[in-house]
Amino acid sequence: MTASPDFLQPDRRAAAALCALLGSPEDLRQPGIREAAERARDLLQSGAGADELATCYRVLDTALRRAGDARGLVNESRGGAAPGITPHIRVAVCPGPARCSRIERARDLFPAPHCAVNGTRMLKGRLGPAQ
Repeated sequence: MTASPDFLQPDRRAAAALCALLGSPEDLRQPGIREAAERARDLLQSGAGADELATCYRVLDTALRRAGDARGLVNESRGGAAPGITPHIRVAVCPGPARCSRIERARDLFPAPHCAVNGTRMLKGRLGPAQ
């Protein structure tokens, strides 16, 4: 059995995973997942406290696992990890005040991907050495 992560502070990885989850309609089809994800998004947008967000993330993580998604909410296969990225790559980053660590490849000729948490397009920029 996989243990759920401990959400003690506003977790940027959880926000990135939530953004990726909201952008994946097939993952939202299971009963209860869409509602929990939308509630988490609303709390994140409203600037809710760390405890309230942690509780909501835990509920969403549990709903995902009960629906058969062993990754839960926070896992390296969903969200912000981008192995092999070098500093000269153009990326799209979270645009809103509730920033997540989601990073997507940004191609110059295409619009930036949609950020499901903040309801707008992500911002394009260059990946820095600290990222």
